[in-house]
Amino acid sequence: MRFLKTWLVAAMATWTLASMPAAAAPLSIEDIWKAPQFRSPTLSPNGQYMAVTMAVKERMNLAIVDLATRKASIITNFDGDDVVDVSWVGNERLVFSIGQLNKPVGDAAQLSQGGLFTITREGKEFRVISPSIKQQIGSGQMTLRSWEYAGRVQGSEEEIFATANEPSVRSNDLYKVNVKTGKRELLTQGRPDLTESYVLDRNDVPRVATAFLKDEPVVIVNYREDAKSPWQELTRFNIGSEGMIPMYFDDDNQTLIVASNVGRATTGIFKYDPKKKQLGELLAQHPRFDMGAAANGERLPGIIVDPKTRQVAGFAVAGAKYETVWIDPTYASLQKSIDAALPDTINTFRRIPNGNRLLITSYSDRKPARWYILDQDKKSLEDLFTSRPWLTPDKLVPMQTVFYKTRDGQEQMAYLFVPADRKAGERLPMVVHIHGGPWARADMWGTMGFGEREGQLFASRGYAVLVPQFRGTTGLGTKLYTSSVHQMGKNMQNDIEDATDWAIKEGYADAGRVCLSGASYGGYSTLMGLAKTPAKYKCGVSGLAVTDLELIMTSTYGDIPRSEIGLKIWKAMAGDPDKDAAMLKEVSPVNLAKRMKANILIYAGIDDIRVPLEQMKNMRSALEKEGKSVVWIAKEEEGHGFAKLENNVDLYTQVLDFLDKNIGKSSLKP
Repeated sequence: MRFLKTWLVAAMATWTLASMPAAAAPLSIEDIWKAPQFRSPTLSPNGQYMAVTMAVKERMNLAIVDLATRKASIITNFDGDDVVDVSWVGNERLVFSIGQLNKPVGDAAQLSQGGLFTITREGKEFRVISPSIKQQIGSGQMTLRSWEYAGRVQGSEEEIFATANEPSVRSNDLYKVNVKTGKRELLTQGRPDLTESYVLDRNDVPRVATAFLKDEPVVIVNYREDAKSPWQELTRFNIGSEGMIPMYFDDDNQTLIVASNVGRATTGIFKYDPKKKQLGELLAQHPRFDMGAAANGERLPGIIVDPKTRQVAGFAVAGAKYETVWIDPTYASLQKSIDAALPDTINTFRRIPNGNRLLITSYSDRKPARWYILDQDKKSLEDLFTSRPWLTPDKLVPMQTVFYKTRDGQEQMAYLFVPADRKAGERLPMVVHIHGGPWARADMWGTMGFGEREGQLFASRGYAVLVPQFRGTTGLGTKLYTSSVHQMGKNMQNDIEDATDWAIKEGYADAGRVCLSGASYGGYSTLMGLAKTPAKYKCGVSGLAVTDLELIMTSTYGDIPRSEIGLKIWKAMAGDPDKDAAMLKEVSPVNLAKRMKANILIYAGIDDIRVPLEQMKNMRSALEKEGKSVVWIAKEEEGHGFAKLENNVDLYTQVLDFLDKNIGKSSLKP
């Protein structure tokens, strides 16, 4: 396919200005932490209109672009909330929810989020399908209901599928909702108790219901032959063990397509016979990364479905980089042409059901997400806009993928950032960034996760940065996940040490100038590293840190003890305070202050309910009792992560100064 020269959409002056290249300047803290200017564009089913959320008075509001006239209009005017999760109903109406994108995990202000709202593309006929949590509380409602968009009703201009915890607050049901009239039709009468999600067949009948066992980390998969048949249990499994997650129905509308790690090192995509209750043909797999679901049940990229034919068109995997393999030759040809026109970037696209326009998302480690319109009839590729126009390639360094061996033989992955002006063989001061979770995949290539943000910022100041994907990280296979059980402060900490030793051996890091940095579990691991191997690290930046493993599972100040399932997962993975109290004490940094020799910076959100402030205050007190000073930063109206730009600017101004004094240029002065 031949592509015409790309050109910039000038729908409104702010778009044109936003897309103009910025003058070369050093990467600033504001550059890294400032919210994107544009988020999540999406095409209408006929390809004639585009919806996008854009920053208006520091809030993300919904704008619509007529692609024929290039006329753009902002159709919402929220000033206290952000528009999130936008979807087209047909070609005339949209649905969305609201939230607060600048509020961190675990913060009470997250109660602002949710609700389900509809509006026409002209900004008319606004309707509240379901109020947000904040609105329900404000009206005095005691039992809170949550509605979420679940998909379009094919062929309808007014109907959607939505899940809601009505009539039972502990279970989700599936409804067909007319967004114009508000009429609702319940589709899941008689569903199993504690159902969380559904899989619809090719005729839009909910036939798979995934539920939980009451107050237990056990997943139960249920199935029915048709809309009138009773539900039957297919399988159940503990979260974190071998199991299967249903994803889609195959061509015969009877066979399931599932993600399973049964008897496997990684989760693959299989066919599954619900009548025989057994796995069938293996459709896709990756030798290193999970597809479809992680070992803990977390949903991951897996299958890609054509929205018109409903056929499986390809497979995707969240690998070291996002990867796609197409089995549909038309899609494969499109991908080849797009990659030729946009080299050196990850290029994803989705077809629209009723048109020949495609919306392309293109990004890399040095190019934030940028969107294009591909018009197959005109054979043209139009440059629209970028999410963060101020982050230009000259300000960013490559995000390299490296692998290292642990002392017990595991091969683990890490991301490496090296300053652009590093000379060959030059050993640099290094920051080892430890991600949070710990049972999470916090960093993906080119997506500006926390580790990537620190990596780019610190590299711009002359530091090498290593971001290891240690055991417990999800999506990297069952063994890497399960080998983290009861290994906090032990093998999980050994992984960080082994990653550090690799960087020293390979000539990237100066052995005498290495600092640890991380938040949440990363803050915990930073402190544990300073206690376990005090001679290895010169300093530690510990944020939002768990310092007492027993207290995090028992304190009434935190939200972890309030969730029976969440608490049981923590007990299974970290240790049970009733059975493993001695072990938990041995690997809790608050008890190990005497061993720590390095300088420490601790930061906290005063309103944090995921890791309450008491955790870090107790750590500070323990260090001060040992005569050790601590750089202490605590911010009001912040929770589990700093959300306000001004607070992040202040935090990282102090962090950069701290690094400079301990391992940077100032540390070398006599």
